[in-house]
Amino acid sequence: MAELDTLLAFLKEMWETRLPFNRVLGFQVQKLERESVRVRVDMKPDLVGNYLHGTLHGGVISAVLDAAGGMNASLGVLHKMEGCSVDEAENILTKMGTIDLRVDFLRPGRGSYFLADSMIMRTGNKVAVTRMEFHNEENILIAVGTGTYIVG
Repeated sequence: MAELDTLLAFLKEMWETRLPFNRVLGFQVQKLERESVRVRVDMKPDLVGNYLHGTLHGGVISAVLDAAGGMNASLGVLHKMEGCSVDEAENILTKMGTIDLRVDFLRPGRGSYFLADSMIMRTGNKVAVTRMEFHNEENILIAVGTGTYIVG
């Protein structure tokens, strides 16, 4: 039976290294708390969407917000699973998925690195809803999002 800290370490490792697209993005977990998550993505040439202005691609912003929201929804599931094995947690977590994602782009994605924060709005038996914000290193708000995830 795994302690919560072991399950959280597994969750971090899963989202940073086991998901190939997150590796492409350079997804780095900065904070994992009961109801909030923070992830970091560094700007790199492969993530540029507008080559004339050197801004981050909107698809990258959406993907990072979705991943941060999904990770936050995963946290709610893990807290209910404390005491289960890592294999049991992995089996449940890999069945989760995005039902709906809304992203509002507020400014161009300019910066050397970006932080996505996700907060749980509600976790039920079947669905979790999260709210996400995407800032650059100067704490300028670039985009906001709401995600709905199947959790059961």
